Amino acid sequence: MSTATTSGTWSSISLPATEASGLDTEHVTWGDGGSGYEFRGGRVDMRLDGQEFTLGIFTHQNFPTTPMSSNQFDVDLKVEVEFDDGTKGDFSFRFHHFETPNDSAAPADLVDLPAFVSPETVKVNGAEYAVVISGFKQDGQIVRQFKSPENGSNSAHVIAMFSRMGKPDVVVTEVVYKGKLKGTQADQYVEIQNRGTVSAEMSGWVLGADAPGQDFAFPPETVLQPGQRIRVYTNEMHPGYGGFSYGSKRPIWNDKGDVARLRDANGHYVSDLAYGDEALVGVKRTDR
Repeated sequence: MSTATTSGTWSSISLPATEASGLDTEHVTWGDGGSGYEFRGGRVDMRLDGQEFTLGIFTHQNFPTTPMSSNQFDVDLKVEVEFDDGTKGDFSFRFHHFETPNDSAAPADLVDLPAFVSPETVKVNGAEYAVVISGFKQDGQIVRQFKSPENGSNSAHVIAMFSRMGKPDVVVTEVVYKGKLKGTQADQYVEIQNRGTVSAEMSGWVLGADAPGQDFAFPPETVLQPGQRIRVYTNEMHPGYGGFSYGSKRPIWNDKGDVARLRDANGHYVSDLAYGDEALVGVKRTDR
């Protein structure tokens, strides 16, 4: 299965019925100012090997409204996915909305996804899959929290993937090896994602560049949630991506090319990614 059609409707909202309208449609609103959520699906290319795709486009119409019974509430979305071979699946997700005061220092409303794995599954060729949401693609970045400025319609792609049930799937997805900061290249990073439906306990796991002094050990209580991506920077701290850094004053990743390797706390191979020249010639993985 390579293509499918997605569509979605807002099935419930945790506000009094008098404060909301549009349930069971693709556009739900609340208050008296036209604020609300819209979800538009469409034709998408998708695979069953953990590759990401656009589930649909999420839009928040954010306009001033009279005070409601609560400035935080949940809105539930039901997404139907129909594959070209006729296989169908309904998947539900909850959006948590925080209506921030317009006179606050940061007036943008916030939208979170309390759970990133759909409770429903679909069977394909005898295997059971769930939909795992990676996050919102906003300003070219996939983020776990959607920030919606006041007085406008703000949109983002909802990025998701089909994942096998019952296990984590931790993968090195990207190596940004040519930093923009000359000399130190402190902004180099390696990105790691959990493409599985179960969280991964990564305490003591090691990310290495196959050279002495270029190993990064993940600290205790490091947990990678389903769909979540983290980054390990050469010498920068980015809390939104886990806050991990080598703390190195010199570049970690070879500008010509090499391999980023991830091993678990027992030294067993988890994932690797060749980059630069190594990616061009191919790397023979003999240590699996």
